[in-house]
Amino acid sequence: MGRMASRASNFCIDAHDPYAQTQWWAQVLEDFEPEADWDMKPGDDECGLAGPDDRFLLFLKVPEPKTVKNRMHICLRPTDRHRDEEVDRILGLGATLVNDLRDGPDEGWAVLADPEGNEFCVLSRYKGKPA
Repeated sequence: MGRMASRASNFCIDAHDPYAQTQWWAQVLEDFEPEADWDMKPGDDECGLAGPDDRFLLFLKVPEPKTVKNRMHICLRPTDRHRDEEVDRILGLGATLVNDLRDGPDEGWAVLADPEGNEFCVLSRYKGKPA
């Protein structure tokens, strides 16, 4: 008999505006897109992005704003450009730089925040190797 375990199905992120967050993250992530069977619209309490292997990012409406550091966050690795180019691209989409922990062209990472303040990291394309 094989090992018994659970598999991550979806990741839920609190949001003031789930629809706007879904649209923003769809521009950031190449492997997640708005769920085709879901008629999402502004004002919805729940919106989501479908990703690989039936995984989802769900944005759930909450009344309170984000006030403290995330206990869990997403780490991104660029697929077709250098880390610094990806940081610049995402900043251009409206992210903010929270903490710059880059140490040279291929070491370290940048901590960014999405438009609602949720932190995430942008790592180097390949760990320890140039893009």
